[in-house]
Amino acid sequence: MLFNYEAITNTGEKKIGTVDASSRDVAIVAVQRRGLILSSIKEGVEDKGLFNLSFLGKGKISMKDVVIMSRQMSTLFESQVSALKAFNLLAGNTANKKLKNVLEEISEDIKSGVTISGSLAKHPDAFSDFYVNMVKAGEESGKLTQSFSYLADYLERQYRLTSKTKNALIYPGFVIGVFVLVMVMMFTFIVPKLASIIKESDVAIPLSTKIIMKVSDIFVNYGLFVLLAVVVFVVFVIKFAKTDAGKRYFDKLKISVPVFRNIYSKLYLSRIADNMETMLSSSIPIVRAIELTSNVVGSSIFEDLLREVAEDVKSGSSLSDAFSKHEEIPQIMAGMIKVGEETGSMGNILKTLGSFYGREVNEAVDTMVSLIEPIMIICLGLGVGILLSSILMPIYNIAGAQ
Repeated sequence: MLFNYEAITNTGEKKIGTVDASSRDVAIVAVQRRGLILSSIKEGVEDKGLFNLSFLGKGKISMKDVVIMSRQMSTLFESQVSALKAFNLLAGNTANKKLKNVLEEISEDIKSGVTISGSLAKHPDAFSDFYVNMVKAGEESGKLTQSFSYLADYLERQYRLTSKTKNALIYPGFVIGVFVLVMVMMFTFIVPKLASIIKESDVAIPLSTKIIMKVSDIFVNYGLFVLLAVVVFVVFVIKFAKTDAGKRYFDKLKISVPVFRNIYSKLYLSRIADNMETMLSSSIPIVRAIELTSNVVGSSIFEDLLREVAEDVKSGSSLSDAFSKHEEIPQIMAGMIKVGEETGSMGNILKTLGSFYGREVNEAVDTMVSLIEPIMIICLGLGVGILLSSILMPIYNIAGAQ
């Protein structure tokens, strides 16, 4: 949450600003770390105005923001810029207000002697455990530049892959939405007028026409109730999806439904291999790498799977044997990991697997996109054809009888 503060500098200059913190006490500490003498602080009032666009994600730190920041940080470190100056430079040049506040707080922490990883850990909304541990490994090994370079490369790959998967689902969703809207308008405004003509005639009404006329009556007489029921259902689904049971249900659905299974299963497998290869290359222990991967894999099903694998590895089992116990892990993946264990080239094997499943996801998405258009055209054509034929055929019969 945001806190508005008034403070005085060491030179007696009055300063007014805001700080983003989890509580009032944390906000006070953050202001004091900036070398300011606090005179007042209060919780900021969130803008609820007509033009408030926070619901569009303006107040959030997106994955894209973190990708760009990591790439810039890697470049600055390669140019021998100190950590404090690097974070100050990034804070002064970022367009995202929340990220700017986070970077300023990190700068103050570093100035106070806190490690970079320790400061990043205070902002879990922006930096995952995986990110923090990668930076920590870089600090301990003296390879901080390489760590940020690995993170930038990894996050960029994941961002491209995830974005492509999401964008592939936008087109069919849009088409279905437009189709539903058109059908609702036809049932509400057009069908009733044609139905009145059919009812006034003595022509026999086919069963399909009766069904469409009945549906039209429901839309005309109970349209508001139908709309209310749809809204309630959508709200319920959104609320349910945020619960643990809901997340598990939809995560299971993603890897069970044939249309999406090929994409999401390979997306998670690519993420697992890519995560672990990135962490192992930074000398993070295998068990810790598995545990951190479970936190960022993005699926509760695979999260539980990885936690079980971590426990098996702790108990002395090999990684390949631990993976082979789970049907969600393809045997080829477990087999290649076994080869990596026996030859001592685990990093290269995981990198190969990550690239392989990444390409598989891209191909699966491209295939789905290429098939969606003809399938949607056929389905929409059938829907509109059945509707029009059911209504127009009786009218033609009426015209022919006169």
